[in-house]
Amino acid sequence: MIIDSHCHLNYEPISLSLKETIQRANKDGVKYLLTISTEDKSFGKILSIINNNKCVYGSYGIHPHEAKHHQSIKSIDIINKVNLNKKIIGIGESGLDFYYNYSDKKDQIKCFEEHISAAQETQLPLIVHTRNAEIDTFEILEKKLKRKNFKILIHCFTGSKEFAFKLLDLGAYISASGVVTFKKSDDLANTFKNLPNDRILVETDSPYLSPVPLRGKPNEPSNIVHTVKFLSKLKEISFEDFCSITTRNFFNLFGKLN
Repeated sequence: MIIDSHCHLNYEPISLSLKETIQRANKDGVKYLLTISTEDKSFGKILSIINNNKCVYGSYGIHPHEAKHHQSIKSIDIINKVNLNKKIIGIGESGLDFYYNYSDKKDQIKCFEEHISAAQETQLPLIVHTRNAEIDTFEILEKKLKRKNFKILIHCFTGSKEFAFKLLDLGAYISASGVVTFKKSDDLANTFKNLPNDRILVETDSPYLSPVPLRGKPNEPSNIVHTVKFLSKLKEISFEDFCSITTRNFFNLFGKLN
């Protein structure tokens, strides 16, 4: 069994053939999918998807790109959204993206901190997006953890090895996407090779970031098999065992799924 810990089933082209996409994933051993929120206005679609598909769970959160449009959202608003459905099992994705800077840095930090407060209150995992923001991301997480504990998942990790191990010290889990399979991702692959097995999750981030040999094509949850095969070979672990490891890690973080 494999769990796609991060996908966007409400995005096109996946949303145009959702039933068939989920069926392909299930056929290829992807038993559960976590579809991720990025903005408030699309949350209704996520609720509809999880209500109509038993194997799909969801999150609520505001992507850092969208932070400028959601400055009025407070932690209580996030908590209220999460409480709308028991299949909403995570908060995010939220975080910092200083690569594109589609939202002002201050707006991103403010929004991120509201998500952290909601994660602290609910004890649901915080799904973190971080790009070109290693120092700020770490400092904020470390500072907030000193006040009250919360669970952390760094999604689609592409950062430095040093950053990865600093995150491990905070108790974070780290998720690998198809990026780890890219030919120019040797440093990233080496980082995942050295990460402890009990902290690794896998994801597609579909419809983005298709793994090799499908790079450049629209991604979908069934393609996670290629990422898992790459990582199992990298780790010198059987495919089946690595599937079991990442699934167990998901359950350890998010809890058992019904």
